[in-house]
Amino acid sequence: MALGIHNIGAPKGANKNKKRVGRGPGSGTGKTAGRGHKGQKSRSGYSGRPGFEGGQMPLQRRLPKRGFTNTFKKEWLEVKLSDLDNKFEAGEAITPDLMAERGLVKKGVLARAHGVVVLGGGDVTKALTITAHRFSKSAREKIEAAGGTASVVQALVKATDAQAE
Repeated sequence: MALGIHNIGAPKGANKNKKRVGRGPGSGTGKTAGRGHKGQKSRSGYSGRPGFEGGQMPLQRRLPKRGFTNTFKKEWLEVKLSDLDNKFEAGEAITPDLMAERGLVKKGVLARAHGVVVLGGGDVTKALTITAHRFSKSAREKIEAAGGTASVVQALVKATDAQAE
């Protein structure tokens, strides 16, 4: 028999019918519909809370609390020199926004992060003009050795900080 669009289908046993519960004693799942007898889980509208252990003190409350989250933590987006060398041409003015545009840092994270730090991983083969929030010592040396410049972005002063002074 020739294969055609009219006679192709899933192999036998691939598609299984949904179990229809509560359809009488002949169905095999009649009466209690596979829920057993009585109890909270047999009732309609039951939805178990995650971590609920039947009134026993749950595990997440039995374990001690440890550590803390530093809300003043500075999150830096790291970029290697070799990545900048591959993605940009010589003499191009490289900014954090342009790095996000070229996919070196994520745009959404750039807004939340403290800034972009350029690390000295890899080599620079051309003169690059890079503007970032921070540079590692080795990165700055490699950029300047290749004839480029490394300038630091001045942090934006918030309006509330300016009024306080």
